[in-house]
Amino acid sequence: MLQLLASRGDLVLLRDSVEWEGRSLLKALIREIALKGEQVHVLGCEVSEEAFREGFDSDTNRRLVYHDVFRDPQGCAGIGGPLGALRACLRGADAGPCTLAVDSLSWLLLRAPCSALCQALRALGRGQLRVLGLLHEDVHGPGPVGALGSLAQVQVTVGGSAGGAVARVLRPKPRHRPTEQTHWFSVLPDFSLRFHKEPSLEAPLQHAPPAATADALAGLTFNIHLSEKEKEARDTLALPFHFSSEKQQSLLRPAPASSASQIFYEPDAEDYLDQEDPDDDLDV
Repeated sequence: MLQLLASRGDLVLLRDSVEWEGRSLLKALIREIALKGEQVHVLGCEVSEEAFREGFDSDTNRRLVYHDVFRDPQGCAGIGGPLGALRACLRGADAGPCTLAVDSLSWLLLRAPCSALCQALRALGRGQLRVLGLLHEDVHGPGPVGALGSLAQVQVTVGGSAGGAVARVLRPKPRHRPTEQTHWFSVLPDFSLRFHKEPSLEAPLQHAPPAATADALAGLTFNIHLSEKEKEARDTLALPFHFSSEKQQSLLRPAPASSASQIFYEPDAEDYLDQEDPDDDLDV
């Protein structure tokens, strides 16, 4: 991937999100650049210097010049605010090839106007300088992300799937269609990059041995099967909702007057009879 970032004077935009962080890829690129003998300046805004240097070997750490804004963010006011800290990173830098890593552009973008940040990044562009800027794209709206994207010469979007992490590298070309490449990668504990082949879209079918069917009747405290005698008794049983011809005739035959039923109600001493609401169902 470093060959794609080899152009001098480029702004390389590393776009990550809350699902896939891009700081590990930023540190992996810094390691590769440092191992080629270049000096790397880091504007650290979101993590401490100790946390950022953790995992690097001694050769990489020796070539890192760390500008710590994380410990004293208010100290930027004395050097022209956050954008002043961005410009001050390169004071006293070597005249040869140099890389400026900004961790992150989102921190600057939340404290400075997008137009001012774009102007500051454009002013940093010179023949021997490369700028790596980490941008948390889900923190900002489409306007700032699009503005920084149009300013960048290379955009690397970090994502992934079940197959692993993916870096989509987009390089716009004037008067030509932009080129896009996809790299499957992993970052090792020493921040070296390992690239992988694209995983197959169709995973091979794995024929698992059939699982033993559990006995659903085991452990029941009752029997769900009937014996022959129980079946005969069930068949001779008259169901309550089944109206036989005898039951129908008895219901249709008028009852004698002597057997007519009556309901007698004797109120208790505590009962209160309301003539307008005799069944006491009104609640006004």
